[in-house]
Amino acid sequence: MSMFKRIFKSANKENEPSTTEAIQKLKQTEEMLEKKQEYLEKKIDTENTVAKKYAKTNKRLALQALKRRKRLEKQLNQIDGTLSTIEFQREALESSGTNTEILKNMSYAAKALKSVHEQLDVDDVQDIMDDIHEQTEISKEISEAICGVGSNQDLDEDELNAELEAIEQEVLDKELVGMERPTLELPNVPAEDLPTKAKSIQHEDDLEELQAWAM
Repeated sequence: MSMFKRIFKSANKENEPSTTEAIQKLKQTEEMLEKKQEYLEKKIDTENTVAKKYAKTNKRLALQALKRRKRLEKQLNQIDGTLSTIEFQREALESSGTNTEILKNMSYAAKALKSVHEQLDVDDVQDIMDDIHEQTEISKEISEAICGVGSNQDLDEDELNAELEAIEQEVLDKELVGMERPTLELPNVPAEDLPTKAKSIQHEDDLEELQAWAM
């Protein structure tokens, strides 16, 4: 590549607009064309009014108004097509800008991840995990030694279950005792026999006999 081409290429690169600048330029163009649309629409309405006004009285003026309206409508259609193209281009630039930013961030994250992995080795990680496991086991043995042998004895599950059943039975017995009704006390039966009807009659006869003797 000749020096002239290199200089020309370098100058062109310096003059290349950024994505943000290009999007801004397109938005400005859109605004200008939209204002042009409004102007043409008003002119078209005016020409329609003129054509209707002179349709019966002056056909020449009416035809001229219709011709001008046709030219205005053609310009309006061209502007509509241009706006569609500009809108598509702007959306493409906005999308490319977003994609560029996403790729930049992903590339940055990939480099950071690569840097981390360069500092770590699978064998080193495994050695570290083995050391952690070993130290954990040592710590566990030390704790068991400090707590004493008695605390590490296995408990008899059958004995514990039997004790639990005894406690449950004791609680049940207390509940049953609390549910019993108090016994009603009956009056004492007298030791002597109750006087019968015959004895009562005999007692009355004795009283009459005593009264007669006294008289």
